[in-house]
Amino acid sequence: MTQGALRAIDRLDEVLPGYDALFCDVWGVVHDGVAAYAPAVAALARARAAGLRVVLLTNSPRLADGVERQIAALGVTREAFDAIVTSGDATRAMIEAGSRHVLHIGPERDLDIFAGLGLVLEGETAAEAIVCTGLFDDRAEDPETYRPLLERLRARGLPMICANPDIVVHIGDRLVPCAGAVAALYAEMGGTVHLAGKPHAPIYAVARRAVAEDARVLCIGDGLMTDVRGANDHGADCLFVSHGIHRDELAGVVGDAGRLGDELERRGVGARFVMPALR
Repeated sequence: MTQGALRAIDRLDEVLPGYDALFCDVWGVVHDGVAAYAPAVAALARARAAGLRVVLLTNSPRLADGVERQIAALGVTREAFDAIVTSGDATRAMIEAGSRHVLHIGPERDLDIFAGLGLVLEGETAAEAIVCTGLFDDRAEDPETYRPLLERLRARGLPMICANPDIVVHIGDRLVPCAGAVAALYAEMGGTVHLAGKPHAPIYAVARRAVAEDARVLCIGDGLMTDVRGANDHGADCLFVSHGIHRDELAGVVGDAGRLGDELERRGVGARFVMPALR
């Protein structure tokens, strides 16, 4: 976890000479679910122009090509990245290794995660495993909506594969729950949960294949328990974007790098750099 004293920076360009590649979070750093952050897109494009490989590393349950279409529609240009690695990509191997009879919890838009795997999507009673990619309607439901279903599934001992470990995400100014919140409830009940996305090792193993074996990597993200924890566990430096998902709960310390560093340490994580928003 040791990253040294937390250093506030004004622009990404200040630290680029120390690295060969960037693993950059997407939602909350590059866009907010409604529109791209133009300064962030420009900063990543400058990093590529400086010779760094830029890998967008996201806990989206969608596959990389689906995320690429999504972010293009929001205004993220192709000049900003070399590759995309998603939790969905890393999760497919877990799904393929499990039962053929799967209950899907999540919206229809995530069905591409199952493409080509030869699975049978079952109802509750016939399923032998669960794949959670999100809530069916994240604007009207919360994890407690699923408690009765999860209790029945837990009683049968069904394992859950969670395709997105994020608990919540900003869509504009609104926080909405993600698959990780449902998985956390299932684990709290005693259910078995398998995860591949940040901060877990499988997604970093996939991302590493997109850069040179000895590349010096800087991870960028706004999630303490996903992006920052993942960077720490992966042995990479971290740039924490402080005005992302934790902007309200850290409001009292984000203006002071020393106090913010102490707060991160109290939470068991650490970053080398901090900036309010990527630029």
